[in-house]
Amino acid sequence: MPTLILVRHGRSTANTEGLLAGRTPGVALDERGTTQAAALPGRLAGLPISEVVTSPLQRCEETVRPLLDARPGLRAHTDERIGECDYGDWSGRKLAELKDEPLMEVVQAHPTAAAFPGGESMREMQHRAAEAVREWNARVERDHGADAVYLMCSHGDVIKSLVADALGLHLDLFQRISVEPCSITAIRYTRLRPFLVRLGDTGDFASLAPREEPPGGDAPVGGGAGAP
Repeated sequence: MPTLILVRHGRSTANTEGLLAGRTPGVALDERGTTQAAALPGRLAGLPISEVVTSPLQRCEETVRPLLDARPGLRAHTDERIGECDYGDWSGRKLAELKDEPLMEVVQAHPTAAAFPGGESMREMQHRAAEAVREWNARVERDHGADAVYLMCSHGDVIKSLVADALGLHLDLFQRISVEPCSITAIRYTRLRPFLVRLGDTGDFASLAPREEPPGGDAPVGGGAGAP
């Protein structure tokens, strides 16, 4: 079965403003995110990518555009099932104010029980994304062969949930996974099991350096802004 390259979108204006963008339209890449996207074709230069699938949101479309420009034979397929989690009434709100919501503790510690008011549950998010991957695996193998490589550009929580699915990890533990903006995660699928062969690879280690304000124990909902 194929190898899936999961790319989280580049850093967005919502990331730098501390907003939970969700499905809010018009959220673009910021200057750093645009630079990250421009570097993506070089980072993937050695891979024979057969298909590109993207979330319908602007920040994902902007992330894959340089790759598509560099490979005129590729075109992007849009799949709503790998779109951002529907955070409902939380969408567009400051993460700093959401941390005091009682639901946030559930999101952190027991995400299988977390359903966003006016939106979807985290279980639903994982299910639709995993179904999309399984269907695309079959399609890519049929059209390009069992050794094909294809790419999906999606969002932090969606990618974390797909990694958890690949590892057989309960969704309640998926907040232990971290994927920064424009990071590359690779999963090789086989008949018996998937293999996680890359996780959150950005090509630099700046995010590992000590910070003036050390990160807390909570996972960044939506994926966080990455290295400062």
